Amino acid sequence: MQESARVAIDLGAESCRVSLLRWKSGKPSIEVIHRIPNGPVHHGNSLHWPIETIFAGLEDGLRKAAEAAPEGIASIAVDSWGVDYVRLAPDGRVLGDPFCYRDQRTVATKEAADRVIPPFDLYQRTGVLPLRINTVYQLLADPAAGIDAEAPWVMMPEYILYRLGARRVSEYTHATHTGLVDLKTGNWCPEVFKQLNLSLEAAPPIVRSGSVVGRLQGPLASLAAFSKTELIAPACHDTASAIAGIPTDLSSTAYISSGTWSLVGTLTTMPVTTRAAFDSGYVNLGAATGDMLFHSVINSMWVLKQCMDSWAVQGRAWKIEDIVQQAAECNLSIGLLDMDAETLMLDTDMPQRINRELVRLGFDAIDDVAGNEPIFARTIFESLSVRYAAALASLEKMLDRKLTGIHMLGGANRNKLLVRLTEERTGLPIEIGQTESTTIGNLAVQLAASESEGQPIKPEAVRQWARCLCQG
Repeated sequence: MQESARVAIDLGAESCRVSLLRWKSGKPSIEVIHRIPNGPVHHGNSLHWPIETIFAGLEDGLRKAAEAAPEGIASIAVDSWGVDYVRLAPDGRVLGDPFCYRDQRTVATKEAADRVIPPFDLYQRTGVLPLRINTVYQLLADPAAGIDAEAPWVMMPEYILYRLGARRVSEYTHATHTGLVDLKTGNWCPEVFKQLNLSLEAAPPIVRSGSVVGRLQGPLASLAAFSKTELIAPACHDTASAIAGIPTDLSSTAYISSGTWSLVGTLTTMPVTTRAAFDSGYVNLGAATGDMLFHSVINSMWVLKQCMDSWAVQGRAWKIEDIVQQAAECNLSIGLLDMDAETLMLDTDMPQRINRELVRLGFDAIDDVAGNEPIFARTIFESLSVRYAAALASLEKMLDRKLTGIHMLGGANRNKLLVRLTEERTGLPIEIGQTESTTIGNLAVQLAASESEGQPIKPEAVRQWARCLCQG
């Protein structure tokens, strides 16, 4: 009898993927069965996620998965980017499209919150760098948007699970991203909720990675393949899933997860909340296996994607592979950007934003004309590699240990230029990981959870399954 299949859903800021794991002659085979484009949309002056469009696309993907897996699907798990959430009405309906973290509504609420709880104080309590995109500042901004501050909320991937039939929960790795979890207890911090006048009752209960949170219900459950499908909260934060998908030991190795954002860091057994860590921009987030992800969050391929979107509107469309290749060949960058500059985190008019930053920093602007697109790309990649090197140097100093290499995840397989520049800037060898490491980690946690019989998943079990899936 063939072993049941499993489904991993990854909500990306640019695309959402439904991947199917099947076993063929005892070996794992992972296929992206469905992919839908994704991106925030403007409602007036606000930036939102089109949640109904996303969910409809995922339903299509799940139907395709059911058709492709007559042996049955044992479980579905969902991961995504952090910080964004959905507010719910009493009957469970969505109270409008959820806001995107890049919306500027949190500028005022962060300033107000900082006057109540100083940023470093909040950092020491929660381990999270107080960035205005964090859930805590978004929740504070809801009343000004006419949203009931007492309405229950649930983070994006857990909402998809909830919509499929799960109970409303917040998985631990994702909850730590909110800026509202107490580092000492691993649960919501009542003092922070009280000081900021946030409703603790509106927050969902926190569960550990690998928790079974329900069984598939609704129309999809009528399909034969889904008759016994469990819903699992994996490491719901996509970075935590990506790190869970690394099959090798990270005790002396750094990781760089390069995507819309870049995460540069390593695993630690204990949180690091020193002033140096705070000043260097490092966060402490939950890992799937109980350790901490200690890394710096760097604005990354978002900058190039926004440029490419702008050029496409002007009839200057590029494929990422082509622009990377030509950026490598042009061997020219105008200057180095501050990738953390606030203006580069906003959407629209990115080439103009880059030029304003270059001029501000004393460099020449780049003519935004056909043929110069690779120069923009080269400038972004050079700037990223310098930022990576600085982040890794800070990491070694704060942890007082030498790193021997880098495991690079995400789009590294498609961006050999960025890999080469990073090796040159850091002096460290780079091991290129799986492009879809997030999916592998999602599935590895599902498989480890299936063996755990309701107990916490074991790190060695997750790593063993990740190794199996990578070799398959």
